[in-house]
Amino acid sequence: VQLQASGGGLVQTGGSLRLSCAASERTSSSSAMGWFRQAPGKEREFVAAAAMSGSSTYYGNSVKGRFTISRDITKNTVYLQMNFLSPEDTAVYYCAAGSAAYSMLVKRTASYWGQGTQVTVSS
Repeated sequence: VQLQASGGGLVQTGGSLRLSCAASERTSSSSAMGWFRQAPGKEREFVAAAAMSGSSTYYGNSVKGRFTISRDITKNTVYLQMNFLSPEDTAVYYCAAGSAAYSMLVKRTASYWGQGTQVTVSS
């Protein structure tokens, strides 16, 4: 399974960005999709994950209420709408896929990874 992420960039504090990630195929081990991020000098952080149907979603504490994950099953694509961005959100964002969204939240890992996309929030 290959994951192709896009949508990163530079935005001012309080602004918004939307990330997209398209999967080359959907398998039982990649039915859940989500996002992680890693800032310089910090550990990888879970951001959000969604089950295949999109009905079950999970968020990291630092993004709850500001970020929204959604899926388009017909396009094998997951989106991350990021609002009210702050400099603390600056990081490389990685698209990920796994067998279960809750597992991605709990285990903080995934089976498949896309290339990262840089998000920079200026103060």
